[in-house]
Amino acid sequence: MSTQKATFAAGCFWGVEAAFAAIPGVKSTAVGYEGGALERPGYQDVCTDQTGHAEVVELEFDPAEVSYADLLDAFFKLHDPTTLNRQGPDWGTQYRSAIFVHSPEQEAQARATIGQLAAEGRFKPKKIVTRVEPAQTFWRAEEYHQRYLEKRGLSTCHI
Repeated sequence: MSTQKATFAAGCFWGVEAAFAAIPGVKSTAVGYEGGALERPGYQDVCTDQTGHAEVVELEFDPAEVSYADLLDAFFKLHDPTTLNRQGPDWGTQYRSAIFVHSPEQEAQARATIGQLAAEGRFKPKKIVTRVEPAQTFWRAEEYHQRYLEKRGLSTCHI
């Protein structure tokens, strides 16, 4: 089995992680921070909205079981990609909508998907603000954030 990585920012990482972990073919998930300047950021750092990091879910998936296109479809269904730096009651750049790509193929697919959704008018009259960025250093969040909802017997949060 050969796995690949995918990294998504779609607001608070607790619910995003739970949603991706439930997809057959997703082998593992971890929540963390990506896209900022501070080395080894912690939750308190990222919450200041000063580090530039987004709350992300990094996942390992088996492309023989689930395609990257299917993961992109899930990503666009589980959050509002038209709200800049906000999801539900959470606001700040750490809650931005972003796809951190690990290969030129992922970048092409992400951009094509955004183009297709825009052409279809799925989110009209709003525009998709999701950023597509090269994957950077993934800083794993504190252990209490990993599988947060599962550890508390919850299946969803506010997203």
